[in-house]
Amino acid sequence: MSSSWVETGILEFIQLAKFDLHLFDPQMLLSAIFFWNRETRAFEFPCGFVCPTLLDIAAITGLSPLGDRFYPDVFEDEISIKDLSISWDKKTYLAFINAHVGQPETPVSPSEHIAFLLYWLSACVFCTPSLQVPKYYYALAQALHLKKRVCLSKLLLASLYSCLDEASESLFRESGPRNLSGPLWLLQLWLNAIFERKLSLSSIFNSPCELEGARLTTLTPRKHSVDNFGTYVNAILSFKEFSEDLAPFIRPTLIGPS
Repeated sequence: MSSSWVETGILEFIQLAKFDLHLFDPQMLLSAIFFWNRETRAFEFPCGFVCPTLLDIAAITGLSPLGDRFYPDVFEDEISIKDLSISWDKKTYLAFINAHVGQPETPVSPSEHIAFLLYWLSACVFCTPSLQVPKYYYALAQALHLKKRVCLSKLLLASLYSCLDEASESLFRESGPRNLSGPLWLLQLWLNAIFERKLSLSSIFNSPCELEGARLTTLTPRKHSVDNFGTYVNAILSFKEFSEDLAPFIRPTLIGPS
């Protein structure tokens, strides 16, 4: 176990892959994206500008805002991509997994570990628009494999802001909105947190994973109706003053690491 993964919270964050982070409420997401201001990089609520912060990232995912910033353009490969037996021609995640899984009861090879990290980053963290694992995340996967103290929380937050910019622009395109990609699962969990009391979201939570994000996945509304969009918009418009609901992670009962 890498001590850097423990310190930066990456080990806890990987545990979230056990939960269905891709379970979205499209109407809730679209209602929030409608209020996203691309100039201020925040949601423009009646009470002012509100947006997810590093504190929210830490509470939801367990990722600490510690570690080194990641600059892929200046990162030198310590393990040449040519030296690893990674198949880049696989068209689906399942084909990629089957091509790189090791034999049972054998040590995990660098190729297998980096392949796992590539899949995890593509499918579970940054949610690329294609189901094919790209080479784009190789430098980051290699850095994590080499136990670099990467500050993944800042990278994830920046990625969320970028995908919200793209989603907001897409809503107002003449050709109509396109399929959205990026870590919108994080937006869903953040919305679940701020709407929890206002919309009386509830669930029976029982999980050995002590992360706030694991609990929040169970709050995603399952019943979709034509009235939900209006309900979510009205909930946002009701935030006329900044309340504790908009800072849901400042409380002593928070689930997760200290």
